[in-house]
Amino acid sequence: MSTDARHDGHPHHRVWVTDLLLLLMAAIWGINFSVVKVGMRYLEPLAFNGLRVALAAAVLLVIVRVQGLALPPRRQVLTLLGLGVLGNGLYQVFFVEGISRTRAGNASLVMAAGPALIAFMGRFYGVEKVHLRGYMGIALSMVGIGIVMSGTAAAKIGDASVLGDGLILLAAATWAVYSVLLKPITHHVDGVQVSALTMLGGAVPLLAVASPAIARTTWTAIPAQAWLAIAYSGIFALVIAYLIWYRGMKLIGPTRTAMYSNLQPIFAVLVAWAVLGEVPTLAQGAGAAAVMAGLLLTRS
Repeated sequence: MSTDARHDGHPHHRVWVTDLLLLLMAAIWGINFSVVKVGMRYLEPLAFNGLRVALAAAVLLVIVRVQGLALPPRRQVLTLLGLGVLGNGLYQVFFVEGISRTRAGNASLVMAAGPALIAFMGRFYGVEKVHLRGYMGIALSMVGIGIVMSGTAAAKIGDASVLGDGLILLAAATWAVYSVLLKPITHHVDGVQVSALTMLGGAVPLLAVASPAIARTTWTAIPAQAWLAIAYSGIFALVIAYLIWYRGMKLIGPTRTAMYSNLQPIFAVLVAWAVLGEVPTLAQGAGAAAVMAGLLLTRS
């Protein structure tokens, strides 16, 4: 058998590399919840979001340029730009506006429903198979989110709110639709190009919406912490982690890739506890248990 033949499909070593990279992705995204909260101490949510997405789009376009990648066919370019409006425009608005209104730990737990939502959306669009256990897992994940949100409503802790949790849930649903619609294209277009074009598609309308907030900001007065938050959230969370996500989408599919989001809440809650002083609550613990159990059922 030739070397090329042995490396066709999903070779074992490539899958292991993908697994390790997806663990790194989960850590980056888990830490990002607290990073975003820190950044928004100094910036309006839309200003922070517009700048980090624009930074990510610029970095990805430079990578495409350096690699000398030819543009995909015009139809695919337009499709990716359009999906970018959904996945990096609307999603980012829901995400950042939501996290500005709730705890970092809550946001990570609600976002953990993403894999179950992706499985459901994948079944709806005919790109994933969902069996009885999968539906049970989706239902259990939704119960977990309900526990977290009801705990927020009852306790009224700190800056947590049901509105914030609800916006994060909308973000998770938007990301699920985006991921499922994107899957067929990832088999035909390089992951770097997918990342760059979808990020550009989201950056343009997002900058248009965020321009008043950006104009109101006194940028010379922004401390180093805010700039570091923008850099981390733009380059690590939106460039490096996204490239890993698209690699996983291509090699192991959207549902299995999304399962690594299971680890996000662990990183997010621990970092939020250490950095933001967000002490975990009983509702978070119970909700996390239900979400994780649901995700395991969905995965199986």
